[in-house]
Amino acid sequence: MKKNHIQKISRFYRNAGRMPIYSELMEIFNFKSRNAVFKLIKKLVSEEYLRKDEKGKITPGRLFNSVKILGLVEAGFPSAAEEELIDTITLDEFLIKNKEATYMLKVKGDSMIDAGIMPGDLLLVERRSEAKDGEIVITEIDNKWTVKYLRKNSKTIYLEPANKRYKPIYPKEELKIAAVVIAVIRKY
Repeated sequence: MKKNHIQKISRFYRNAGRMPIYSELMEIFNFKSRNAVFKLIKKLVSEEYLRKDEKGKITPGRLFNSVKILGLVEAGFPSAAEEELIDTITLDEFLIKNKEATYMLKVKGDSMIDAGIMPGDLLLVERRSEAKDGEIVITEIDNKWTVKYLRKNSKTIYLEPANKRYKPIYPKEELKIAAVVIAVIRKY
């Protein structure tokens, strides 16, 4: 029963590009009262299939953006592969630890191509004011913004590109860390 409800809401979401409102849910499920919709939504929210925003509108929960993990693939020598459902996860669960501090930036430029960060890629970043040596960071250096490796040693702190055509950047005045890159997203 619950699976059927989730499938119908998910189908509406895919087709309309938005979540249904309560009156549409009454129609989808042939409910006679709004109370029946409220009870269903409350149950689905408590089980995290749906969420409610600060205004009380329903938003997609954990199953709406889930992806199946169907096995392992060899990145070394080729081997026989089997399709086997290992798990189902959402990309949010996999990538984001601190939702309020996480946002995306689009890459412009080629100074990080040897780190696998290409022009047009999306960077998933977590807002932080501190980072470890070797982390890829979003920084403001001398009033300009960039993405680079953070390098620290006992004498200095500087930014290192991942492209031999560019030189390390040493702050003349100030270097502020704004965020740390947690994932690179690219569509092929």
